Amino acid sequence: MSNATPQSQTWSQRFESALHPAIARFNASIGFDINLIEYDITGSQAHTKMLAKTGVISPDEGEQIVNGLEQIRQEYRSGSFTPGIEAEDVHFAVERRLTELIGDTGKKLHTARSRNDQVGTDTRLYLRAQIEQIRQQIRDFQAVLVDLAEQNVETLIPGYTHLQRAQPLSLAHHLLAYFEMAQRDWERLGDVYKRVNVCPLGSGALAGTTFPIDRHYTAELLNFGGVYANSLDGVSDRDFAIEFLCAASLIMVHLSRLSEEVILWASEEFGFVGLKDSCSTGSSIMPQKKNPDVPELVRGKTGRVFGHLQGMLVLMKGLPLAYNKDLQEDKEALFDAVITVQGCLEAMTILLQEGMEFRTARLNAAVAEDFSNATDVADYLAAKGIPFREAYNLVGKVVKTSLAAGKLLKDLT
Repeated sequence: MSNATPQSQTWSQRFESALHPAIARFNASIGFDINLIEYDITGSQAHTKMLAKTGVISPDEGEQIVNGLEQIRQEYRSGSFTPGIEAEDVHFAVERRLTELIGDTGKKLHTARSRNDQVGTDTRLYLRAQIEQIRQQIRDFQAVLVDLAEQNVETLIPGYTHLQRAQPLSLAHHLLAYFEMAQRDWERLGDVYKRVNVCPLGSGALAGTTFPIDRHYTAELLNFGGVYANSLDGVSDRDFAIEFLCAASLIMVHLSRLSEEVILWASEEFGFVGLKDSCSTGSSIMPQKKNPDVPELVRGKTGRVFGHLQGMLVLMKGLPLAYNKDLQEDKEALFDAVITVQGCLEAMTILLQEGMEFRTARLNAAVAEDFSNATDVADYLAAKGIPFREAYNLVGKVVKTSLAAGKLLKDLT
């Protein structure tokens, strides 16, 4: 429990009494925004270099601050720097530690900057890196799909509409449908990246700054594609996060659809795939069971990502300009969605690559034991000059007669 004094918070000089310990805990975000610490340090180093370049601080002060920030990075990586709720958030935690390391010079770090444009920058740096990782994971997922497709060009699988057998397909064609979905996901994330890759530093709390800063130089140091044109928009925009959650939700839709098919295919009723021990679990009571936990978890986790998207939309819908504390609630949703998508992509890639095998004998038998070739027969008759609707009706009657006789189309002469 915090025993904070009125002077213990960076902003506390305006106040006469301490923040209530329970409110301090309620208000603190350090428990989750610590995930931004390396991005916060990187952004602060760029901001410091800009301050030195424009003469707001001296070159020597700039060097001290940059080096001190790098020391904090190493302390965090080694586990020797673990701030608690007394720091309130990652930004104050870093600034405090910097002042402990280099003295009053550290207090100049926050010149010409607010936490409002700072956290927006940190979040964009974080999300930019995560998008790059997810796009690479999508490429890995696609590569596995292509490998499986190349192995199964001649393997047939029943194609379904309404979950009723419709027409036979190449298994390769079926798998490559998911390749196309993943390709759209990859492209969509690339489009989102463009709007993530804009720097809000220099927006200040909401109205910019009177210091002679160089926003474009800071953005260049951080490899941003540009800067925000409007400071109010710069600190209050979370469109980029919502767009990412939309793209993440579609990735999960596609993974969930594949998961549902794998679950069906692995059932006794279908028997199209066999699950390997490395990617399945058993039952606590039924010794014969081998459960498809990986696709079931992916299917279940999809709802979490959908929930984060809906939560973010509701969070933003009534916020007046500019920054509001409500925006603190964007972090956990964003972090969890990223972790969930990355974990599901990894798990499904492993499952396809080494956790299951297609039972080609069962697939071939399934294609041979139904009427899914009826459309091909109708097309054949139409190609011979019979109007398609007549051919369609004729084949329909043949199917009805065959069912009554216990025969298949392949049995007819």
